[in-house]
Amino acid sequence: MILGIGTDICDIRRIRKIYDRHTDRFAAKVLTAAEREKCLARMDPVPCLSKRFAAKEAVAKALASEQTGALSWHDVEIYNDQSGRPGVLLHGDAAERLRAMLPEDHTAHIRVSLSDEVDFAVAFAVVEARPGC
Repeated sequence: MILGIGTDICDIRRIRKIYDRHTDRFAAKVLTAAEREKCLARMDPVPCLSKRFAAKEAVAKALASEQTGALSWHDVEIYNDQSGRPGVLLHGDAAERLRAMLPEDHTAHIRVSLSDEVDFAVAFAVVEARPGC
């Protein structure tokens, strides 16, 4: 069963302007240590950073309810598995929010899809609950 969906589009040009002005501060605010390591190792880290920014927004929207506030950027972590497929790790309030949404005797699965072109990054997230622990 689908518990939530979220999508976000991010203007890479806007992220580049912010990154160019506040490189370390912006990356540290938005990315976890593992995400920073991955993105900052690239020749151009901005598309990677932009996709993760969009993914975090999409996941936050998928976890949203009427009674929830904003999540910390570090509560949602985007990683790539060995095949390159993106995945999501939740920490802190994001993990607690997912637990509160989850029906009894169900396990959660979060799927995320990321894409980018020259000027835009987009992400789509689905939060699912499956029977069984």
